[in-house]
Parts: sequence; C-alpha cells; structure tokens
Amino acid sequence: MATAVTERGRAKSSRRAAIVREAARLFAARGFSGVSLEDIGAAVGISGPAVYRHFASKQALLAAILVEVSERLRAGGEAVLEQEQDAAARLDALIRFHVDFALTDADVIRVQDRDLESLPDADRNRVRRLQREYVELWVAVLRGIHPSRSDAGLRVRAHAVFGLINSTPHSVRGLRAAPGEDEVRATLEQLARAALTV
Repeated sequence: MATAVTERGRAKSSRRAAIVREAARLFAARGFSGVSLEDIGAAVGISGPAVYRHFASKQALLAAILVEVSERLRAGGEAVLEQEQDAAARLDALIRFHVDFALTDADVIRVQDRDLESLPDADRNRVRRLQREYVELWVAVLRGIHPSRSDAGLRVRAHAVFGLINSTPHSVRGLRAAPGEDEVRATLEQLARAALTV
C-alpha cells in the first residue's frame, strides 16, 4: 500500500512539474492574460479543469512559477557562498550559477519581466523579498572585491549584470547564426566578471 501511495505521489509531483514548465513556456510566449487553463492542460495532455487538482487558479500557477524560482535562486546563491571562501572564487561561482539559471530558465525570466504585476499582492511581495535577499548575497561578495564602494553602488553593479545575463538568452535565441550555448555561456561569464570587477 505504501508503494502505491509513493508512486501516486511521484506521479502527481511529476504532473505538477510538467504543468509549471508548460505554463512558463506558454506565459513567456503569449503573456499571462493570453493563456487559458485549457491551453496549459492541453500542453500536458489533460483537461483544463484537471489543472485545478494541482493549482487553485491561474494566478496560483503563476505564483508557483515565480515564487519557486525566486526561492531556488536564493538557495542556490547561499549554497555557492557556503562552498567558497575567497571573494573572487565566490564571485566566479555566483556568475556561473546565474548564467546557468538564465540559460536554463529563459522562459521564467520572461514571465517575471512581463507578468509579475499579475500576482496577488502577497505573492508579489514575497517574490520581491526573495529577490532582494538574492541581491544582498551578491552585494556581500562584491564588498570583498570593492571594499571602498557603497552598498548602493554595489547593488547597481549587481542589477546591471543581472540585466546583461538575463536578457541575452532571449536575444541569442532569435539570431539565425547564433553561437552555441558553450560560447554564449563563456561570453556571459567573461562580460559579467569584467563588469563586476572593473
């Protein structure tokens, strides 16, 4: 009996992850208001109403996408800082981590940019708080690189580099003769490092 429950739980978790992934893809392509629960259900092979077994509403699904990715970013940044002690090594590891995120989750970045305001206030505030905490991890590392700079100036650097990294996967995707992912990754890491250490 326990095995059946475990398999059922695993299947439910897998279906939920598929719904989140396809919703992010569709929201990125068409915007939150341009996608229905029926569209999302069809993308994962279920009916629109069946989505309600996993999410109370389309807004709850959007919240899952944006809150979960914000939690993952903060946790990933914290893990980087635990693994590295030297400021330069920490910065390199943070850059690699964020570039990997941007290349892996480009759809989620687009959803965040366009549809954050569609969240209820409580969820939107939670996303913003998590993102501020993620930025502060970068500021703490940058303080070790630029001890004479103000925290406000270090935040400007961090946000500028997020803009650089987060926008590139979208622009590269549309180029006919786009470089391979390895080249894009190396270029982003090099540019981010240069911007943050100059």
